[in-house]
Amino acid sequence: MSRRSLGLLVLLVALVVVSVASIAIGSKELALSDVWHALFTPSGTENDVVVRDLRIPRTLLGIAVGIALGVGGALMQGHTRNPLADPGILGVTHGAALAVVLSIFVFGVSSLVGYIWFAFAGAMVASVIVFLLGSAGRGGPSPVTLALAGAAVSALMHGLVSAIVLIDQQSLDAFRFWQVGGIANRDLTVLAQVEPFLLAGLLLAAFNAPGLNALSLGDDVARSLGVRVGRTRVQGVVAITLLVGGAVAACGPIGFIGLVVPHVARAITGPDYRWLLPFSALVGAILLLFADIVGRVVARPSEVEVGVMLALLGAPFFIYLVRRKNLVKI
Repeated sequence: MSRRSLGLLVLLVALVVVSVASIAIGSKELALSDVWHALFTPSGTENDVVVRDLRIPRTLLGIAVGIALGVGGALMQGHTRNPLADPGILGVTHGAALAVVLSIFVFGVSSLVGYIWFAFAGAMVASVIVFLLGSAGRGGPSPVTLALAGAAVSALMHGLVSAIVLIDQQSLDAFRFWQVGGIANRDLTVLAQVEPFLLAGLLLAAFNAPGLNALSLGDDVARSLGVRVGRTRVQGVVAITLLVGGAVAACGPIGFIGLVVPHVARAITGPDYRWLLPFSALVGAILLLFADIVGRVVARPSEVEVGVMLALLGAPFFIYLVRRKNLVKI
């Protein structure tokens, strides 16, 4: 068995372990016998409700979002050739944030289920605007133009969000809850709504991997190898938008997954995106669930949202990664 295959197997086992821990561990302490009873012989007790209606949906959503952000981050760093790029560089996060605030301010939307569709639409619109701006000119889209367009659009949308929340207290309160980023208090309805987009994004990412390998050698070399550079880049941008847009719509902006995870995966797999993408998916899911578990137990009986925990855990870890120069080469 090759080192990469063995690594995938180890990560799959680790994902199973943290998933079981996510179901068994929480702000409410439950005996393992209670968890087993809730899973296999439920009788409608309070513990059964905690496990089946709260922890299982939370765990499944965490896996899906971790996979989406991990793969989205790897694609983003590959297409921009920027080791410090995260999925939000295409304006996805700020587009979703602006749409959420507008849905509250203009339409009076007050439910999480209502936010999802506005957030996803905002993410899609922002990505399209960034791609059109980055594609303007004779050379078409390039890593530099996409990054610059994304930075400009993100700054504009961030300013609009700030202006709206400053003049409307209701928008500020609701947006502040969404902005933290978390997988708590989401049921399977939320996952069902974004799942088709996440699956489509993963499928596109799988098709995009061979072309992205060629693009990493430079556009001219990729063309000489028969790769359609424009189509490959469009395919990658669409995959990023579907993956990150769906994740952000469901859970709010969750940082550091898309930034850190590809570096960890690349240290194991090397630059081959056919391996890097599945490794990033598994590492992203594991890291998100682990951070969520830590957030549940450090402040019992309260909880710390996973977005906050990832910032606390991810920042020093990323500094360590950056100092190891061999991990930041794309």
